[in-house]
Amino acid sequence: MSHSEYEHGRLKYRPFILAAVMLAMFVGAIEATIVSTAMPAITADLGGFQLYSWVFSSYLLMSTVTVLLYGKLSDIFGRKPALTLGMSLFLIGSILCGFAESMEWLIVFRFIQGLGAGAVMPIASTIVGDIYSKEERAKIQGYLSSVWGISAVMGPAIGGLLVETIGWQYVFWINVPLGILSLAVLWIFLKENVEKNTSPIDYKGAVLLSAGLTILLYLLVEGGISIPWLSPTALSMLAVSVLIIILFVRHELTAPDPMMPFSIWRNRAIFVANIVSLTTGVLLIGISSYLPAFVTGVMGESATIAGFTLTAMSIGWPIAATVAGRLLIKIGYYRTSLIGGISLIIGSLLFVLMKPDYGPLWPTVSSFFVGVGMGLTTTSFIVSIQSAVPWKLRGAATAANMFMRNLGSTVGVALLGGILNSSIRSTFEKSENPEVRSMGVDAVNRLLEAEQRSQIEPGVLQQLQTAMTDGLNIVYLIVFAFAVISLFFILFLPRKE
Repeated sequence: MSHSEYEHGRLKYRPFILAAVMLAMFVGAIEATIVSTAMPAITADLGGFQLYSWVFSSYLLMSTVTVLLYGKLSDIFGRKPALTLGMSLFLIGSILCGFAESMEWLIVFRFIQGLGAGAVMPIASTIVGDIYSKEERAKIQGYLSSVWGISAVMGPAIGGLLVETIGWQYVFWINVPLGILSLAVLWIFLKENVEKNTSPIDYKGAVLLSAGLTILLYLLVEGGISIPWLSPTALSMLAVSVLIIILFVRHELTAPDPMMPFSIWRNRAIFVANIVSLTTGVLLIGISSYLPAFVTGVMGESATIAGFTLTAMSIGWPIAATVAGRLLIKIGYYRTSLIGGISLIIGSLLFVLMKPDYGPLWPTVSSFFVGVGMGLTTTSFIVSIQSAVPWKLRGAATAANMFMRNLGSTVGVALLGGILNSSIRSTFEKSENPEVRSMGVDAVNRLLEAEQRSQIEPGVLQQLQTAMTDGLNIVYLIVFAFAVISLFFILFLPRKE
């Protein structure tokens, strides 16, 4: 394809390509809100609350590990083939999740789903970086972020409706027709002029990263539960995971074409953006994973109400991202990101102050502030990163930023899940009620379904809810700490662009 033909096709079909990209991102965005909303019902049906965090960890682990690989594949073979491979795996995993008959099988199928999910968000964002100019990207990123608002309104509503009518399985199966449609439109209208690239794929880096993160993740989830924190097993696993991650970094620094191009980190804006993406990843998953469980199990609200407390976050996100497109032009990356960091502080502080009798409005407002903070910071970071690198590095650079956010979410859900489980078990062991003392962490399953909750003796119910409240208070304190760390690093962004 000649350059003139490529440019003509790029401009002529941009609206169709943008629509396909937004649909692909919608599939990924609705996955986050709809599964979180359905998790109380899934846990009540399949059991295994102790494995609750693994449903998110398994998905996040694979999407985190593969996001860098997909970014590199898109730079070598083009955006369409890489996105098609990822979306296909994602849809296969979605179908299998709906057939899971136990929490263990659901976790296995979430691994498969996550294996493909690593392609969706970074490549979709990279395609936008390819077909729009630097000046246009800020505005278009606002459009992309509106996908989160649409999924926020539809995700919890659809999820709650499906759970309460035909079953939680359909929260996974709804992905299939949408994913197929987005791929079909991209293959019809996206004409790529792939730059010749004979670089080898960094398989060694992928293996080292997968091994290091898997060991670390398992330790964080099971630490304090099946593996005592200071036991020889825990210390050995920590040492091995750190060693493998160090080997990964050393390999990437010397590899001819690394999966993680650390050379771009010399740019201070990219370095700060990636570090803040890591810390906000922990913050984001700490809220989205456990807020529905708190609203359902402690406040006693329905799955639909629990979902709508998260909706506010996903509404605040696109509104702020749209505003960020204009703020970037008027006041620059630094001030836009700074406002976002302050909003994250406000939202997370409100979660720390939240009490069970405050009702669902309080977490709804808290979620909105967090969404505003995420919208302002993520839009600023993506636009600045894509503007700082050439085409041949854009896929890898975009993927690297999303990798850091996913890494934060992966480590965060494992760490916070382990802390929550340890706190609940500790509260049970201190109870004066023999029945409560003999309970395992899975006893809180009964809080997540209205009929089961109504059958619990009032005294036991109060202690179960207290255990969950105390555990989640610790989670939200950690979330607030990461919001403070995020703001601290934002202060080091370059003030002149």
